[in-house]
Amino acid sequence: MSDKPYMAEIEKFDKSKLKTETQEKNPLPSKEMTEWKQAGKS
Repeated sequence: MSDKPYMAEIEKFDKSKLKTETQEKNPLPSKEMTEWKQAGKS
């Protein structure tokens, strides 16, 4: 099987249609939050 027929499709693909913005689904806690949690454990 040859990959050549797909090369034309790849070359004419419009990259501007791709999404580039990502959103953090599970952000890390802030520095203040981690300090608050550590202070509560001691």
